[in-house]
Amino acid sequence: MVGDGIVAVSRNRVADMRRVVVIAVAGASLAGCSSFSVDAFKSAPPTVQVQLDSIPSGADAKTSVGPGCKTPCTVAVPAADGGFTVTYTLNKFQPATVQVQVINLPGDFSTPASTTIDPNPVVAELQPAGPPPKARKRPPKPKPAAAAAPAETPFPPPAAR
Repeated sequence: MVGDGIVAVSRNRVADMRRVVVIAVAGASLAGCSSFSVDAFKSAPPTVQVQLDSIPSGADAKTSVGPGCKTPCTVAVPAADGGFTVTYTLNKFQPATVQVQVINLPGDFSTPASTTIDPNPVVAELQPAGPPPKARKRPPKPKPAAAAAPAETPFPPPAAR
């Protein structure tokens, strides 16, 4: 009988330990759910290839969403709603900015969703910068007037010594 009591106590401890473990695991999993966000299921917007060019070639093109390159080139940009701008710069030319629209077309059962860029290719014609302003010339200083011939005076001229 003494042996039976030890077995009963140890079975109760095992059952109690199982309960403790189950409660601890359940608590940890619920704590993980409290920090769970629906954003985890959202995928990053797909990227689309955009061709950038300028007249003349060789301008630095920078998109408002990050990537940039030296024209002519192609960059991958996120296809987020709302569009973006491309700014072109080149020495001795005025900078130019082009607005680009991102058009997301939702799909249905028979067609997949698609994204288009308008315009694509994005082209800017850069205008030459005007000549730098010329330095203003100062008007010349008037020369001192030559000594006028003395008017006739009743006095004789001074004697030369």
